[in-house]
Amino acid sequence: MIKTHGLTHISLAVRDPDRSLAFYQKVFGVKEYYRDENSIQVLGPGSHDVIAFDKDMANAGKSGGIAHFGFRLVDAADINSAVAEVKEAEGKLIRRGEFAPGLPFAYVQDPDGYEIEIWYE
Repeated sequence: MIKTHGLTHISLAVRDPDRSLAFYQKVFGVKEYYRDENSIQVLGPGSHDVIAFDKDMANAGKSGGIAHFGFRLVDAADINSAVAEVKEAEGKLIRRGEFAPGLPFAYVQDPDGYEIEIWYE
């Protein structure tokens, strides 16, 4: 087995990298650290998270077999504000509930249609 830091990055085909940057900054607090004419890379809230927003009109929003990716909340009480932030940032709520009492989740979509799970466990 090789030693890694775990799954640390995802690259998303998006219509407009700047729009994606604005959404993920507002909702998850990502910070831009690299940019070229077709992509923006950001550092996520985790210690090794990287998200790349690659301009690709033909494939933007297509899952390619990946159903969703997720962000785990630090505090279960933040689920309502997380959903509100998504809506304010032009995302959509798909569904929400609890896995068990005190373990909330919400599935949301970013502006390109990618499904994101926000949950507490």
